[in-house]
Amino acid sequence: MILEAAMLQVREGMEPKFEQAFIDASRIIASMEGYIDHELQSCLEAKGKYLLLVRWKELEDHTIGFRQSAEYEQWKKLLHHFYDPFPTVEHFTKVYPR
Repeated sequence: MILEAAMLQVREGMEPKFEQAFIDASRIIASMEGYIDHELQSCLEAKGKYLLLVRWKELEDHTIGFRQSAEYEQWKKLLHHFYDPFPTVEHFTKVYPR
């Protein structure tokens, strides 16, 4: 299993619209091959800051299967205009416990 992690900074005042758009976008990512689950968390200390965690079976399920799909174009259209700056996405694998 691979954990995708992205720290998202949403433009000031756009948080409610972002959260609604994320609900719509969630249907897209949940339909993808290799998808396990995801969650979006809101930061308590910094307004407009969110943590997105997505679990995938394999790294390529995200980097190729999702990122190179028509569905990703829909995802981008729904969400990418909310971010400033654009987020960095990183991938992790579990070390402990196994």
